[in-house]
Amino acid sequence: MSFLEEFLDFLRERKKYWLLPIILFLVIFGGLIILAQGSAVAPFIYAIF
Repeated sequence: MSFLEEFLDFLRERKKYWLLPIILFLVIFGGLIILAQGSAVAPFIYAIF
């Protein structure tokens, strides 16, 4: 959790708020890939892309 706090402090201090949506998108996309890897939902998720 200290990494997350340090990263948020960096964003606040350097005024790099535009990085936040990019990071959130990458985390959500990575989670979607991990969850779909071995499930029955995988064909439906792959159809979206």
